[in-house]
Amino acid sequence: MNTPFIRNHQLNVIKKQTEFVQNTLRTVADRRVLETVRYRAAVTVVEAFAGLSMEQQKMLEQISVFESGYDFQRFIDSLEPLMVPYPGITLKQIQKLFPKTKKLRVPDLSTIDFRYVTYLSWVDIAANKLFIVYPHEGQFIGIEGRLIPTNKKGYCLFCNRHQELAFLSVSTKPVHASQDNIASVGQYVCMDNHACNHSITSTEALEKFILSVRKS
Repeated sequence: MNTPFIRNHQLNVIKKQTEFVQNTLRTVADRRVLETVRYRAAVTVVEAFAGLSMEQQKMLEQISVFESGYDFQRFIDSLEPLMVPYPGITLKQIQKLFPKTKKLRVPDLSTIDFRYVTYLSWVDIAANKLFIVYPHEGQFIGIEGRLIPTNKKGYCLFCNRHQELAFLSVSTKPVHASQDNIASVGQYVCMDNHACNHSITSTEALEKFILSVRKS
């Protein structure tokens, strides 16, 4: 039971559902409505996982029985030892992902709590670039793109939250294309990558984008 099985985006699902249940408890008096909300919260949490053991499922379904904010917070705290951190990565590994970038500026990895990281990213302000490193099928994928602030709010592709956005433009080269045949793919993403990691509840859109722009 002590084997870690909760990834960052899954913990975010759990946190979101605990907030939803607590808000309902504060504002709704109808017990039937409350029971429905509790049931849906437990189902949503369980559906965020694949291959749960019966013991793991029962533990997560406890979200449907708590009453106080203290109980919910204690529940979240109890899950943190069961989190699967972002895979270990070194500065040299990151540098190999961006061989054409001279003087690559990488954040101090020792200051990052990798339990709460779904994708590692940072902005090089001088170059106006966003760098992303994402673990996929046992290897790391690195992408970089121009980051253009939009000075407006909207929904981020990665976390689907209403945030301050930037336009990320990544150059791509189709398979078997000539060196001159280079296109670009752009999407709107959070300006605040830290907040994005704390909001993301699914890796589907993130993975789809990263795989679509990965250089062949």
